[in-house]
Amino acid sequence: MLSRRQLVRAAAIGVAGAVPLAVSGCAGATSTSKRGGMITIGTKEFTEEWVLGELYAQALEARGYQVQVKNNIGSTEIIDRALKAGRIDVYPEYTGVVLQVLAKRSKLPKTAHETYRQAKAFEERRGMTMLQPTPFQNKDAVAVTKDYAEKHHLKTVADLRKLGTIYFGEYPDNIESSTGYSGLVKTYHLPNVKVKSLNIGLQYKALEKGAIQAADVFTTDPQLARSNLVLLTEPKNLFGFQNVAPVVRKDVYHRHPAEVWHTLNAIDALLTVKAARAMNRAVAVNRLSPSQVAKKFLQVNQLL
Repeated sequence: MLSRRQLVRAAAIGVAGAVPLAVSGCAGATSTSKRGGMITIGTKEFTEEWVLGELYAQALEARGYQVQVKNNIGSTEIIDRALKAGRIDVYPEYTGVVLQVLAKRSKLPKTAHETYRQAKAFEERRGMTMLQPTPFQNKDAVAVTKDYAEKHHLKTVADLRKLGTIYFGEYPDNIESSTGYSGLVKTYHLPNVKVKSLNIGLQYKALEKGAIQAADVFTTDPQLARSNLVLLTEPKNLFGFQNVAPVVRKDVYHRHPAEVWHTLNAIDALLTVKAARAMNRAVAVNRLSPSQVAKKFLQVNQLL
């Protein structure tokens, strides 16, 4: 799953266009004194993590804290080792990934709240803690075109069963996965759904051309910010929940003032799916730097 997340960000493509980054109704405190020593923020190897790292760093620097950002540290296992070893102090992580990759859970909770609660409890037992989760998730989803959904009255993944033979776009590494094509067919009893292997990013053009009728996508893919696609609901929760929450070592958490963590929580509270897609798109499509995108978001939301 993590390798897929890394790949999809690297492959992010789509049409150009600006998306508003502002979220109304928020404001942040300011400070000019430097306190608490250096805070080192780590990120994984894809756009969404780079933007999150910049959001946290710039907001803390504006409040007088010394911050260092280390990007592209690696997969969940690698960045987790970096956190435990003290090479970084905090990094943004997906709640379901904590349970799947680090806690080795084969079954995921049925709600976002319970996923976060169990992930936080797992981290607490290891000397870490998790801050508050974002409203947005970045998880797998099944997309179809709006026209196709309307024509066949498709609302949920289970509705695909009533169709004749259709083709589902899936990236090669996820075809046999329990949370990919094979798991989808088994969970929703979809023998009529055949797979077409497509590299990440190609499923969007394949859907537009009608070469496939449904596809596996990620909910914060920048292509979804401007497309005629709809996401089918997934009532059996095969894909789990993937909100983002910063993971912090407890010694770091207690060493710095509460303002540090309140600042990160205030940012994360603003991160809706629309905002996340817009920022991912601004980097991956409009070619702005993560630093530029983060600065704009913080400014319009009065956090700088």
